[in-house]
Amino acid sequence: MDMLDSAEVLKPIDAEISADAEIAQDTVKEETTTKESLLEKLTALVQTDQDITTEEVAAIKQQFYTLHNEDIRKAKAAFIENGNASEDFIADEDATEIKFKEVLATIKDKKAEQRARIEAEQLRNLERKNAIIEEITQLSADTDNVNRHYQRVKELQTEFKETGEVPPQNTTSVWKNYQDTVERFYDQWKVNKELRDYDFKKNLGEKQLLIDEATRLIEEPDVITAFRRLQDLHDKWREIGPVAKEVREEIWATFKDASAEVNKRYQAHFEERKKKERENEDAKTAICEEIEALDFAAPSSFAEWDEMTKKILDAQERWKAIGYASKKANNTLFARFREQCDDFFKRKAEYFKRSKEDMSENLAKKIALCEEAEKLQESTDWRKTTDAIISLQEKWKTIGAVPRKNSDEVWQRFRAACNTFFANKKKSTSDVRKTEQANLKIKKAIVEKLNSLNSPENDTPREEAIKQLQELRATWQATGHVPMKNKEKLAEEYRTVVGELFDKLDVRETRARMNAFEATVEEIGDDKNRLLKERDRLARAYDQRKNELQTYENNLGFFSSSSKSGDSMLRDLERKIQRLRDELTEISGKMKVISSKLK
Repeated sequence: MDMLDSAEVLKPIDAEISADAEIAQDTVKEETTTKESLLEKLTALVQTDQDITTEEVAAIKQQFYTLHNEDIRKAKAAFIENGNASEDFIADEDATEIKFKEVLATIKDKKAEQRARIEAEQLRNLERKNAIIEEITQLSADTDNVNRHYQRVKELQTEFKETGEVPPQNTTSVWKNYQDTVERFYDQWKVNKELRDYDFKKNLGEKQLLIDEATRLIEEPDVITAFRRLQDLHDKWREIGPVAKEVREEIWATFKDASAEVNKRYQAHFEERKKKERENEDAKTAICEEIEALDFAAPSSFAEWDEMTKKILDAQERWKAIGYASKKANNTLFARFREQCDDFFKRKAEYFKRSKEDMSENLAKKIALCEEAEKLQESTDWRKTTDAIISLQEKWKTIGAVPRKNSDEVWQRFRAACNTFFANKKKSTSDVRKTEQANLKIKKAIVEKLNSLNSPENDTPREEAIKQLQELRATWQATGHVPMKNKEKLAEEYRTVVGELFDKLDVRETRARMNAFEATVEEIGDDKNRLLKERDRLARAYDQRKNELQTYENNLGFFSSSSKSGDSMLRDLERKIQRLRDELTEISGKMKVISSKLK
């Protein structure tokens, strides 16, 4: 006698998750092969009449792209070893990959046909099983002839078991209806009790074995494997007939409790994975926002582009270190991130292209300056040629960068021509050194006399002291340059003692001019128009002297490399620079006086 258990068998919610997809992700096996052999293997799957499983395709696909990505990595490494920049690398089109994708598309279509066929078959099975249940129900209603219908019910049970799967959403309800219908028939079937008890005992033993195996699955380390085996046990449980009524609830509760533990671990596994996917999604979203916050239009130099490139590459490395988000979010985020990175490198490539063109033009301009300097380097017209060389140096400064490989060469060429001229000029004016030594002695003597005049023991009357001070200052100004190595120290000593004497003797030329200016401002009174005109005049004077000062300071930089030993033009230039600085300070003070009056 073959009876069925009346207890309801329920799959957990996550049982709906595709087992094929899990196998593809968690149990991919590695094997040594080639892309071409994998393409052949995939093509063979398409050509077979058997159903294609997702895990087979996923395993082949992962192996293929492992080899594909390794080829790209090697190509990139070779590209970099040949002296190219990493960011300039672009992988060649892979014909094998294109064919591989075409076969994948074919498989996708075939899988769709396969699913449609399975769904149609499941609907036919559902219709047939419902018909079997209806027939058993009708046979059960014929209580007078239940014994005569026994064999027919056995045939219907066999047919029900042999009929394939139904749509997943109908599995439980169909099985429950079937159980209830069969149990109603057997409850009415009055036949040999020994045979019925034998079936119950046999079914009980088989179900107990399933319970033992389900209990062992609780300790199975691989959660996915445990869940899949549990589904097989549930399928077997449905195939086994019922047990005695007094143990039905107990044995089903035991099996259900063991199943619940396995399902609980399975559910926890996927909840943890979903949690990690959410964390990965947040991390990748943050990187996208970080890249989107960068202003790709801002960089205006190679250094700035390199600095931003480091940020992009760092973001890419951090992206690679983050695991997968959910499939839908992961694809969207990657497209978003890839779009920003592509935009950056496109802009960078355009900038470098424009810069290379500009640098080529700059190189031509600098070569032209080199040729002009080389024409002048042997000239002995010192003053005129000096002005011309300085003009070339000024032009050189206004020209932008040139290609790095030419930068040092063209600069050395230009510098050599300039240095040749100034070296010739220096050689022709070697007598200046003797003059500078003589001037050094004179100026040292002046400082000694000033220090003596500033001594507390000196009792020279004020008017006489002022007269001596002015004479010594005049002598100092009339005396030429001293050697460069003595210049700063001696000038500092001179400025210090003169300043102290000015304070001691209450002699301030600048202060006198400022007092006179303040008196003029007082005479103007509250006439704002005159005050504003005077301030505008001072502002124009300030800008004029500031421009002169900048020009002199720029020229001074060119003299430093070739005229350290003492060129008279250099000394004159330094005096002009100091005079302009003093005038700027004085003009600034006068403008403050007017501004305070206008408040």
